[in-house]
Amino acid sequence: MFLRDIVTEFYTEILGKRCLLLVNFDIDAICACKILQVLLKSDNMVYTLVPVHGIQDLVQAYEENCEEVKYVILVNCGGTLDIVELLQPKDEVIFFILDSHRPYDLCNIFSETQVRILGKPDEDDNIPDYSDVFRDDSSDDEDVDNDGSSDEGESRQSKRRRLNEEDINRRRTKRLWEEKRTQIMFNYTQYSYYGRSSAVVIFELAWKLSRDNLELVWWSIVGATEQAILGKVESRVTVLETGNLQSHVSRITHRAAEADKQTATGIKLTYDRDLQLALYRHWTVEASLRHSMATAVSLRLWSLRGENRLREFLAEMGLPLAQSRQRFLSMDLNLRQEFQQMVEKLATKYKMDSVVGASFTLQYGYRFKYCASDIAYAMLALLESSTKDRLPQHCFLDALDCLSRMKKDVVDRGIEKAKLMLTNIYKTAQGLLEMKQVLNAGPFLYIVIPEGSLDTRIFSHEHALIMLAQFTLKAYVEASRYRNATKWPMVATAPFNEEDGTCVLVGIPPLCEDQPRSLFGRAFEQAAKNTNTYIEADYFDTTIIRLKIQERPKFFDALAALLMV
Repeated sequence: MFLRDIVTEFYTEILGKRCLLLVNFDIDAICACKILQVLLKSDNMVYTLVPVHGIQDLVQAYEENCEEVKYVILVNCGGTLDIVELLQPKDEVIFFILDSHRPYDLCNIFSETQVRILGKPDEDDNIPDYSDVFRDDSSDDEDVDNDGSSDEGESRQSKRRRLNEEDINRRRTKRLWEEKRTQIMFNYTQYSYYGRSSAVVIFELAWKLSRDNLELVWWSIVGATEQAILGKVESRVTVLETGNLQSHVSRITHRAAEADKQTATGIKLTYDRDLQLALYRHWTVEASLRHSMATAVSLRLWSLRGENRLREFLAEMGLPLAQSRQRFLSMDLNLRQEFQQMVEKLATKYKMDSVVGASFTLQYGYRFKYCASDIAYAMLALLESSTKDRLPQHCFLDALDCLSRMKKDVVDRGIEKAKLMLTNIYKTAQGLLEMKQVLNAGPFLYIVIPEGSLDTRIFSHEHALIMLAQFTLKAYVEASRYRNATKWPMVATAPFNEEDGTCVLVGIPPLCEDQPRSLFGRAFEQAAKNTNTYIEADYFDTTIIRLKIQERPKFFDALAALLMV
């Protein structure tokens, strides 16, 4: 059930109790976890934090840590699953779900005791009524028994006829109800999408508890920024959420200034016009322009003509190549100060309007100055840098440390890894486009990262593969002559474990969709059923699956046949 008051029904409920905190491997979840940790520590509460990367991890983590734990908090995991059916907990265990994945499982929504959802239902969720999806058949059986024992004076033949008619009507009513339920459930679960940032929801809890500060609102900003970077929510939602967060920043800054604490903390959080260029303050201008999706697609940098347009753009700005190829902080002061105005002046001419926007920037002292997207990219790169020698849990802790102002070395290491990640995404997309490896299956496009290719390991992680798919899809649509290109979704696949012969698949919605809702979750499930293919749907996002590489061709054929209808 949804909680009406997150303070009294959630925080007051767990106050002083031991909690199990299960957190998904994504940036929004890590930011929400960081805020929640501050609240729990301030009340000296005992908790166990376990990162979970998938459904199997979730089950294992619960089984290993469920002893003497009554309250379980799930961050960006468990909302789309029947959590009670999955974990089989004791009756006294209560699950608090803070999850941005949609749609919620209806058993979680209508649970009266063990499952409680933090946040309010969105207007677009279209949650069906309880009576439309749940039905108690035991009452029908009792009615039949009662009818069979009544009217003793009625003749046996007429009674049998009446009971047969009632039985036929009851069966017909039940069949119609089940058909209606099937249609309602299909409409409800047809699309996978994301709701409000969990970090923002948990920050508002801190606000209601009067424990909010600039650091907590900064973490919620980073969580919301990750949703925007990965295209999880539509631009309208991003704009509204940004306005909401900006009002919190202004309120906290004003309050701190009145209390004369602003100079004491040394933290300065601002919202101002900025360029939507990836890591440009920590990179070279040329590299940032090349590896930012907005500029790379607008200039078509994967082609020779695009390279010429980039040089033309730099020349028209009055920025020498020597300056554009050294770190931004090492450029001439005048060029650095005028760089934003230079880009804004030429953005419309080069069809780069989306590169001009605004962003939050945090400054602490003289050395720590980062915008929210810098931290989000750094955390993504750290989170997906697991190897055979470095466990995913260690990467999770690195990403968590990236939010700390006192660990600038971790942030800088994450930014260097982010540069490498963005470079590999660009190079791979460029190779796919030049070799015409963006294939058309009819109702959707798909790309295949072959085994043994350079940097294949990077794309075995779902976030990097999603960013590659989004980059490639936008570039393909920009250069395509087909009018319907904006209506085509894309599937991207890359080797996951070459020893097991498995690959990972992600599906992203078409560019024409204002709301980034994907139908691939249900489509993957149905295609696997039609071909009797085993898929490992272990991710909390249903649009990400794993399967055997040898079964991929027939799976794509079945998916094309299914979406063609």
